Amino acid sequence: MRLTKTNHISSFSRCGFIAVHFILKIFIFYSLFYCQLAISEIMPYEIDRPLYIGSRPLGMGNAYVAVADDAEAGFWNPAGLIQKQGVKVFFSGKLLDREENVLDSKCVAFCYRDTALFWGNKIAFRLKNNDIQDYNYYSLAQKLNSHIAIGVSAKFKRRHPSDYYQFFGYKRDYDFGLLIKSDPYSSFGLLVQKLDDQKHWINAVTFGLSYRLSERILSVYDIVILSNDDLSLETHLGWEYSIKNWLMLRIGLSNKKPTTGIGIKINGIQLDYAIIDRLSFLSAQVKL
Repeated sequence: MRLTKTNHISSFSRCGFIAVHFILKIFIFYSLFYCQLAISEIMPYEIDRPLYIGSRPLGMGNAYVAVADDAEAGFWNPAGLIQKQGVKVFFSGKLLDREENVLDSKCVAFCYRDTALFWGNKIAFRLKNNDIQDYNYYSLAQKLNSHIAIGVSAKFKRRHPSDYYQFFGYKRDYDFGLLIKSDPYSSFGLLVQKLDDQKHWINAVTFGLSYRLSERILSVYDIVILSNDDLSLETHLGWEYSIKNWLMLRIGLSNKKPTTGIGIKINGIQLDYAIIDRLSFLSAQVKL
């Protein structure tokens, strides 16, 4: 017997109702008591990993490899760029306390039929070592069939200071992405990365899973294996609850660090806000 969308949602109606109340309670708890949490060590977001890029992923605990359906997909999983047609322009940045540890990112994504192109830039500056970490991304994605897409990103580290604009920089690394959507409710993502200033050909492998519990609740899970001299493991998970078609609440755990966020969609414009470690980020995306 074929499972229809109606039957699927009905079977999860009670579970979804309980999950919604749980998410709302956690969101309220974080919102009221977030400033009471101790500040933990900031993640090294100055390297060429997608952490902290985009307030929607950040609000869901930096778990986004199996979703990657917005313009910033080129940073997270280039294979996801094929999910939405047209041109999208994106900007994200640290909102407050820009005197130190600032991270900004911007990108343009274009998708036509089964092929997508992407340019992006992420820059971290005013760091504790007074260094500037600046990367340009160039991505290509291809849809293989109705369920599978692949993508690749070439990453170029740019030198500072410089007297001219650097399209390709002086150091080169890469990302490879895979996205599998077996049905409308679940997807699997894979991101394989060569990171800057690391020894091996592969330094990070991320396995992502997303599952839609109901029409309004999306759950996401990422496991990251980091490899240089030693192996280490990170876990990221989060949830997104759509109160209305234009209003979303998000919570997550980014490698044990709690995150919260909110998103608004109005006439092709999407605004997202997220908090982690008392740091706040704002993202804006426009579909042309």
